[in-house]
Amino acid sequence: MYKNLLKTVTNLASPKVLVVGDFMLDIYVYGDALRISPEAPVPVLKVCRTDYGCGGAGSVAADLAALGAVPLCVGIIGGGSNGEVLKEKLIQAGTDISGLSTAADRATISKQRLIGLAQHRHRQQLMRIDEESAEPFSEELYAMILQAYEDRLKQADIVCLQDYDKGLLSPSVCRQMIQLAVRAKKKVLVDPSPAGDYSKYVGATLITPNREETSTAVGFEIETAADAAKAAEQLRQNLGLKAVIITLDKEGAYLRTETESQIIPSRPRNVYDVSGAGDMVLATLATALVAGCDYKTAVELSNVTAGIEVEKFGAATVTIEEVINEIVSQNRGKSGKVHSIDSLTEQLIWHRGQNETTVFTNGCFDVVHRGHIEYLKFCKSKGDVVIVGLNSDSSVKTIKGPERPVNNQYDRAAVLAALESVDYVVIFDEPTPINLIKKVKPDILVKGEDWAEKGVVGREFVESYGGKVLLAPLVEGKSSTATIEKIKSLQGPRIAEVKARRHNKGRMMAPERES
Repeated sequence: MYKNLLKTVTNLASPKVLVVGDFMLDIYVYGDALRISPEAPVPVLKVCRTDYGCGGAGSVAADLAALGAVPLCVGIIGGGSNGEVLKEKLIQAGTDISGLSTAADRATISKQRLIGLAQHRHRQQLMRIDEESAEPFSEELYAMILQAYEDRLKQADIVCLQDYDKGLLSPSVCRQMIQLAVRAKKKVLVDPSPAGDYSKYVGATLITPNREETSTAVGFEIETAADAAKAAEQLRQNLGLKAVIITLDKEGAYLRTETESQIIPSRPRNVYDVSGAGDMVLATLATALVAGCDYKTAVELSNVTAGIEVEKFGAATVTIEEVINEIVSQNRGKSGKVHSIDSLTEQLIWHRGQNETTVFTNGCFDVVHRGHIEYLKFCKSKGDVVIVGLNSDSSVKTIKGPERPVNNQYDRAAVLAALESVDYVVIFDEPTPINLIKKVKPDILVKGEDWAEKGVVGREFVESYGGKVLLAPLVEGKSSTATIEKIKSLQGPRIAEVKARRHNKGRMMAPERES
């Protein structure tokens, strides 16, 4: 899964995504909550700053732009200053707002959150104030929206309908949009409204309700995987969908297609704020499906992006760089830091894409001591990624003699991998690491200062392409050989003592001979 996801996220390109729905303005008023009001038992908020963000369908559009897509926005916003702020935020996010119409006689939908700050840092939402109207729009406005939709459908790669049940996606308009997309052979992805009647989504490609929304739509609670399977199939059959994706909070998502029915788990998270998670799922599915992903891969990727989003405050966007970091981090957690050279090469391609400096060193690291720890800290201080080439058991025997190593290569690799200063460990068989160095091609090659006279293996190669060779200071009196010899010296007297005790014990227990 790791390689597939990494390949997917680096090939998302820049699809044009038609985003239709209820565009909203998110307002965050931050203030220090230092005392309780003398007028009522409520905190007094001393305002520090006010931030604005894209909400509703605007959140989906901003998420798409952050993932590299080109969002084509179609919807209605109200008049007044909030409408202007929302348009400005959408432009700043990188979206095309030429398809937005204005209803001057109604307010722009806004959600104002009052955020109390403890010690100027810790955020706690105190209250949300909504300004909105869910009344139907005029026939004239609906006609304008349908025309804007049809005009942009020609250039779009896929369609996202984000329905908050605020009046835009009426049953009639929604059905017409889906029919137009089907005729144009464009996929339609729907994040449905909280209302229970999903009949207006008939013919869409897929739908992404959460657990609570699904329960309302199907008439029973979604508590188990069996419940999710039953609900997903019911929705798929009744609405004529290609896929149903039920988001299940920390459990991940349930995917149902004609051929697949399974829970796709997500990594456990420290959830900060679930606002915007559904928007992120919709945006990720759209970009992944346009890139040619199957539904399972698209859901796996949406689990990653939504997981990153809920660890942030508010409806936040997620960048491609953050997704790649998360995928690499998750893989590291499963496979550890010990890699084959082929696997390591794949990892290094990504690190170099992030302009990170690679540092290489090598050794036997047979009995790890303080000298090793300080040496590896030195390596880490010189770059971003430290790769340790570890001599295999056969290689150590060639260098150190038949009694070495004391610890086998897998134990030595495990110890190194447990160190914070080490990012990757790769085991090699040759007496010298030159072939490994040529494959890693590090920016910096590090050896101990005792190699100054002996000559650092790989120096000429690394310096040939502009790399550096550094000599690390050594901790005096610390070496694996010295540690092993000290252990041996202590073993001699102890062995003699044990033998003496056994001999004396044997004499005491022996029966006396009869005279």
